[in-house]
Amino acid sequence: MGEIRGTCEGRFDGVAEALAASLDADDVGASAAVYVDGEPVVDLWGGYVDPDRSVPWERDTIASVWSTTKPMTALCALVLADRGDLDLDAPVARYWPEFAAAGKAGVRVRHLLGHTAGLPSWDEPLTASDLYDRRAVTALLAAQAPHWEPGTEAGYHSITFGVLIGEVVRRVTGRDLGAFFADEVAGPLGADFHIGLPAEHDPRVAPLIAAPEGDRPDGFPVGVSDANTAAWRRAGMPAIGGFGNARSVGAIQSALACGGVAGGVRLLSEAGCERVFEEQFSGEDRVLGVPVRWGMGYRLEGRTCSWGGWGGSLLLVDFDHRMTVSYVMNQVLWDEGHGRALGIVLAAYDAISA
Repeated sequence: MGEIRGTCEGRFDGVAEALAASLDADDVGASAAVYVDGEPVVDLWGGYVDPDRSVPWERDTIASVWSTTKPMTALCALVLADRGDLDLDAPVARYWPEFAAAGKAGVRVRHLLGHTAGLPSWDEPLTASDLYDRRAVTALLAAQAPHWEPGTEAGYHSITFGVLIGEVVRRVTGRDLGAFFADEVAGPLGADFHIGLPAEHDPRVAPLIAAPEGDRPDGFPVGVSDANTAAWRRAGMPAIGGFGNARSVGAIQSALACGGVAGGVRLLSEAGCERVFEEQFSGEDRVLGVPVRWGMGYRLEGRTCSWGGWGGSLLLVDFDHRMTVSYVMNQVLWDEGHGRALGIVLAAYDAISA
């Protein structure tokens, strides 16, 4: 079994075994965490940060989590809504007047959170370097017509999700989403998660390792090679640009699981947490091609909300069990990438149901 380090309550030994088995199989380096009632019952890491397996994954190692950034961005919107600063039912144009162009005057903030705004991509092809220009890509979306009647269908907004919500947050707060997140969420919690990574943290980053199938799926504008650049780390893209580890992902999102409080800090009210379950769509997502039930920025199933990152990272929040389960790794896998995290999730449920 792969060598792992950290802490794990006895009843959660199955999580440790699942992580060790994954490190023995497809993983190179990874971390896993489980929080219950806001307390860490599992905080584990192991493996290596490099494909040659010469540099150990340490307690403070962080990695690109791709779309596991989206729950952080959605949480910012929920916090602002709970404070009364953002109306999730308001037209986006109330906060961002230019957005009303091309028939989008009726698009509401909740449509952005629920992937139903009809703006899943840009009409013109973009490169990774284009995405670093926030003003340019934001202006393009403001001028673009929706691909379908907003609110009627869902189509995963893989990159545009962060640009759209990020601009609304900027208009409401006067701060880029990464700065708001750092000041109002990660900072108060002391959580090591970053949307826009300062250069001082670069030595702690485990570069992503491309999948055997290649750097990126066909047709996707960005790949593993882009995520391993300084430009990507600095850009702070609110859909796909976050850096952290399982501990920080779980610590932050445990606020939702515990009625708005994480680490003794109240981020939002219990009612504000429940808003995540306001269903925005249920059916086949026209981009993903699979059935999805979308709430306010998260996938819903029962009393859980979740989402994961391209290649394998994952977050699950269980309200009934007041639990979060999270997993972050550096080895990207396209086809079966989330199977590793699923093993950890299932082991956590075995523990709490025993």
